[in-house]
Amino acid sequence: WHASKHGGPKPQVWRRIDLGIDEQTLEIRAAEITGSHIGDAPVPPYLLGQIPIGEEVGSVTAVGAYDTRKCHDAIAGRGAHAVIPPRKNAKPWQPVTGGAAARNEILRASK
Repeated sequence: WHASKHGGPKPQVWRRIDLGIDEQTLEIRAAEITGSHIGDAPVPPYLLGQIPIGEEVGSVTAVGAYDTRKCHDAIAGRGAHAVIPPRKNAKPWQPVTGGAAARNEILRASK
């Protein structure tokens, strides 16, 4: 608002890279570059999709911004364990999917 009213530099556009790293070998297994118009939550399903189906994914570690149904469902769909802290105001979800049930267990354990 201030820049458009008073002139000045254009709003900054940033890029973010999300990586999927094998914790044993430290090899980058998946990468996704997003712009400032894409939030955090849509990215993990794309990262998991870059890892071939036959290869095991043991766990996925992420920050609380990834505490969404799509993220938990994508992680559970690969048979992996999610290490994502629940949001501050988190409430249990209806356990209709494997991701929701796993997330409810994380919420219960953290409380």
